[in-house]
Amino acid sequence: MINWFIRSILALLIGLVGVIVYLMPLGAIVEEKYGLSWLFHFRGAIPAPTDVIVIALDQSSASELDLPLNPKEWPRDLHADLIDKLGDGGAEIIAFDLRFSTCGSSPESNEKLAHSIKKASNVVLVERLIDSRDTDYFPYRTEKKIDDCQTDYVIGSELDDTKRKEELFFRDYPGLVGVWRLPILPIIAEAARGAAPFILPRGPVTQYWAFNASAGDIPSLPSVMLQIFALKAYDDFVHLLHSVERLLVTQIPTSAYDFDIEDLIFTLRNAFVNNEKLIDVMQHELDRSQFITHDNKKIIHALLNLYSGSETRYLNFYGPPRTIKTIPYHQVLQSDGAGNKMMNIKGKIVFIGVSAGSFSEQDELRDDYATVFNRSDGLQISGVEIAATAFINLLDDSHIRPLPLISTYLILFLSGFTLCFVFLVLPDRSAMLVGIILVLLYGYAAYYFFKTDNLWLPVVMPLVQALLAFGTAILLKYAESVKERHILREAFGKYVPEQVVNDFVNNAGKETAGNQLLYGICMDTDADKYTELGGRLSPTELRLFMNDYYATLFRPVKQYGGIVSDIKGDAMLALWAASAALSSQRRQACFAALEIIKAVEHFNLTNREFQLPTRIGLHADEMTLGNVGAIHHYEYRAVGDIVNTANRIQGANKYFKTRLLLSKAVLEDLDDFLVRPMGKILLSGKTVPIDLAELIACKKEINDDQIWLCEGFANGLRAYESQNWASACNYFSEILQIFPDDGPSHFFLNLCQNYRLNPPLSWDGITRMPGK
Repeated sequence: MINWFIRSILALLIGLVGVIVYLMPLGAIVEEKYGLSWLFHFRGAIPAPTDVIVIALDQSSASELDLPLNPKEWPRDLHADLIDKLGDGGAEIIAFDLRFSTCGSSPESNEKLAHSIKKASNVVLVERLIDSRDTDYFPYRTEKKIDDCQTDYVIGSELDDTKRKEELFFRDYPGLVGVWRLPILPIIAEAARGAAPFILPRGPVTQYWAFNASAGDIPSLPSVMLQIFALKAYDDFVHLLHSVERLLVTQIPTSAYDFDIEDLIFTLRNAFVNNEKLIDVMQHELDRSQFITHDNKKIIHALLNLYSGSETRYLNFYGPPRTIKTIPYHQVLQSDGAGNKMMNIKGKIVFIGVSAGSFSEQDELRDDYATVFNRSDGLQISGVEIAATAFINLLDDSHIRPLPLISTYLILFLSGFTLCFVFLVLPDRSAMLVGIILVLLYGYAAYYFFKTDNLWLPVVMPLVQALLAFGTAILLKYAESVKERHILREAFGKYVPEQVVNDFVNNAGKETAGNQLLYGICMDTDADKYTELGGRLSPTELRLFMNDYYATLFRPVKQYGGIVSDIKGDAMLALWAASAALSSQRRQACFAALEIIKAVEHFNLTNREFQLPTRIGLHADEMTLGNVGAIHHYEYRAVGDIVNTANRIQGANKYFKTRLLLSKAVLEDLDDFLVRPMGKILLSGKTVPIDLAELIACKKEINDDQIWLCEGFANGLRAYESQNWASACNYFSEILQIFPDDGPSHFFLNLCQNYRLNPPLSWDGITRMPGK
């Protein structure tokens, strides 16, 4: 007999779970990271409007014009020539995503650039924001000036009152640390039509700031450009505003020229934010007006959406990098309408900035961001193309629009309730078929509205609810029938490694039984001089000797709760595994590693003729623990990148001349040990660096010399990472005077000495291992 009450309660709970999870920050983050990305990829690339173009400061232009690869070093005379050419060609607006906060090559070049900007009268410049932790700009940390030619542009105690008024400090804003507006060179700033920052969050870019409320609603570059572009409809806008709010008209200029654009933006933004009804009245009057042209209606509509909308907007990307028409800098500069074809730029909105054409350019021309449309070769969308995308979204009102919260909650509740009820009430096969159909129908609806109306429906949470509903139905039906309880424990239980092994034994004959995705710590060891030992001992002697050696390693592993997964030659693989990341297991693994070092030292003392110094690597991550093999042969072992990474960490000991290295993941939340950080290390065969550290000892057993060594080495490593090679050499040399055999100090001292003679072209602070 079906218990309708229990099924109704469970369906109600599944519906509420979706709403509650979405209310949490994690739910919104997951929906944005995965759901939005899926929708973009299913929709695919779409044609970008042709009235916006990007002029790329790229490697091909640098080569063609015989210029440095770094666009900051390009002569400003060229920029002046480019602006003249764009102005003569009839460009509507010109935006420079290139900072002019320093002097540049010469006063003459600055004057020429300022003259061209003034002549064009439609140039918008991007302002630079500097991080409050940037020691190059904050003298209360470094006493360093911004630029030798700007003695009055010093941040901190020397900054004069005039410049203080131009500072904006953003506090605790998502994705940002405190930042300051760095003034543009005055002669250039005064010539420009406007200037604004373009702030993008750290991490994958899905949104941008149209206004920053934490900084007094400062407008971003696309917002300023839209207002300048809308000046062509300014008279109609003022007339429309006069018909609904006469008092506000007295606060703004009556003419579209000769006023500060940022002041106008601040005034209009405050008016629309503080008067929510004003936008509705103006939209109504705009729609019924018979005197405003269609084009001007579109522009005014975009302005109203800009000023009344939220401070952040979701970007509607058109496709992979350079989907928006992108022209190399040199092609525009060299076009003359005679021998070279003149570019058709009349009426175009032009964005000028760094835009790499291939992944190989990225090291030199690094101004790209991870988005939903990263190319398979690693090339990402440039900041200037994102700015152009944001402007088009504002002009066309084509931003991605999330559903209102109430509608979202209702959809999540109904989807969870409906799916759970279907799985609980219908027979298994029918429930599966109906559930799949419902999920597919909802997925198609989400795709359809996203493609046609830029409307973003939640995708991940309904899918999670479907899985939860399916799992709940299975649990309930198994509980009611009281069948195959051991399968329930296998499917839904959380196991430690011993329990997984026991489950495998209890299900003998099922080769795949016991496979579990777990969180674990992997220890990889390797004995030095093993090859030499194999040549000196007979096979029988070597076997007996290695049995004693492995017994020395196994005891600490077992004592501290680990399992020995594999041995091969002179190497051992040990594991600590659980269903979740536990600091207690990582602590046990560290204790075991320190005990192994002590035990091996004692073992070598008792076998002076045959020494086996041992290297250890520790890493923590997810892994699958189960059976690997086929046909009639299986082995029970860990599978995952954790095994390979632990082996690479162990191998790094050879270059640092250390015995025990571990990743930062092992040390998370642990405060029981003295460690010596080695910085970000790119291990052999890896593409992503990890933070490595040397495990020195338990804090209860450390001495003053070890503390002094770690502190001095940390100072040297900081100097090394900040490219202060001379200071780093001094720190490491000082350590070697006391500890002449300290391997890490020798390693980094050699690197610093080489970098002093041959400074790296680009620096990311990552140390690369030459081999395994």
